[in-house]
Amino acid sequence: MISVAIDGPSGAGKSTLAKRLAKELGYVYVDTGAMYRSIGLYTLRCGQDPADAAAVEALLPQISLRLALIDGTQHIYLNGEDVSEAIRAENVGMAASAVAVHPAVRSFLLEQQRGLARTQNVLMDGRDIGTVVLPNATVKVFLTASAESRAQRRWNELREKGSSDDYDTVLADIRRRDYQDSHRAAAPLRQAADAVLLDTSELDLEQSFAALRRIVEQGAAGK
Repeated sequence: MISVAIDGPSGAGKSTLAKRLAKELGYVYVDTGAMYRSIGLYTLRCGQDPADAAAVEALLPQISLRLALIDGTQHIYLNGEDVSEAIRAENVGMAASAVAVHPAVRSFLLEQQRGLARTQNVLMDGRDIGTVVLPNATVKVFLTASAESRAQRRWNELREKGSSDDYDTVLADIRRRDYQDSHRAAAPLRQAADAVLLDTSELDLEQSFAALRRIVEQGAAGK
């Protein structure tokens, strides 16, 4: 089996690029961020603090997650409900970052993620795929961009959706997420020693995709 691990900070375009590449290569795309976001969403819906490790751990037995590919698009189901859109809210993203620091949450998801890679060719993106989830992945990529570039992209997306958030607020949120992700005690965001660095700060979407595909195809061919 071939496994591709793509790590990087929030807003770097991991999911967008990974979904497209998986589809073109015929691999199964695993959006680990959607899994953490789903747990964050459930925590918020239950009125609990995502930063409260004990409270979040107590909710885990109530959570059932399922991934499904529908018309070429990956969907995630939380206790039978399609929450693919709901988990993309900004407050859910912050909650996901908060619950991701809890060892119980990471253990809850780890075996599910590894199991997928044992039985099929997968392309998985997240914060600690190449360092923790799939340390022996066939290809590892650390996909990043400057905080300013990521904020600009996110702000443009929000404006298209009619959001009134200003650029400075979006940039502050991204910097806060970066700090949380890179300073957490459990599996902090970092580049694996054997990962290829891909900085897309100066690249548009098509250039970024072409660069990522080239890295993955060369890495897979070399193994």
